[in-house]
Amino acid sequence: MNRSWDLDDLEVFCGVAKRSSFTAAATDLGISPAYVTKRIARLERALGVTLFHRTTRRVHISTEGEIAYAWARKMLDAADGMHSEVASAKGSPTGTLRLSTSLRLGRNHVSHILSLLRKKHPALDIWLELVDRRVDLIAEGFDIDIRVGEVSEPHLVARKIAPSARILCAAPAYLKRRGRPRTLAELAQHDCLLFRDREQAFGVLRMEGPNGAESVKVTGPLGSNHSDPVRNWALAGHGIVLLSSWDIAEKLRDGSVERVLPQYRQSADVYAVMPTRASHLAKLSVCVDFLVKHLTQGPYALDTAID
Repeated sequence: MNRSWDLDDLEVFCGVAKRSSFTAAATDLGISPAYVTKRIARLERALGVTLFHRTTRRVHISTEGEIAYAWARKMLDAADGMHSEVASAKGSPTGTLRLSTSLRLGRNHVSHILSLLRKKHPALDIWLELVDRRVDLIAEGFDIDIRVGEVSEPHLVARKIAPSARILCAAPAYLKRRGRPRTLAELAQHDCLLFRDREQAFGVLRMEGPNGAESVKVTGPLGSNHSDPVRNWALAGHGIVLLSSWDIAEKLRDGSVERVLPQYRQSADVYAVMPTRASHLAKLSVCVDFLVKHLTQGPYALDTAID
């Protein structure tokens, strides 16, 4: 059996499989597309199969490639686990950490905390990806996803970081112009600013209120797949918005926005989510412990007092 390949070949292979592109994988890995092509060709020769079907526009993984990818991920995880466990024995986590989270949570909180983590553990290399969508940790190769909302995937392990809720808000100018809704159903007659959140059905608000769970279909003149524009539009008086309390707490305190239907809330606890197979790694435990500490206290903590 030809075993003339190494872990670097598997890393390149998984990069191409993840991005379905030699060029994108090269960019992610910091190497040239030609070098990626060379390593994939070497691995294909060693395995005696075609791992990818190439077209002019896209790279598609083959059936044999799917099998190889599953094994490659296991081997890379095992190698990373060995490295992490050996390093933890001397009290210093090492290796690469790949994290994902939403735009505002990452920019305003998680990125600063990871800076502190890197100073404390300089042997860690950290990659943070900000996306306002729910990632597939295993397929996309992430170690930790800091997400808002319940975790239902059976192959993931979740640790609650902080309790939180989403609340309805609007600028005083909008409420003066359009009035306040008295019931959740009345939101259907208002301008609601639509945000395609990571796990939310677009245009449907599901809330907990005095009568238990209720839902309402809403519409509005403005919508986005990112929270920043929606938040800005709410501050400008364009309509009613549903946002995490920690994301709008400062503006509630200074009067830029006001609570709407304060008897209603949507549970939105913050979790650190990891693949079950990797959750035991020392570097992940160190990182999650650090995030829990600093997201609940200190200058970068989530302000959930308004829940």
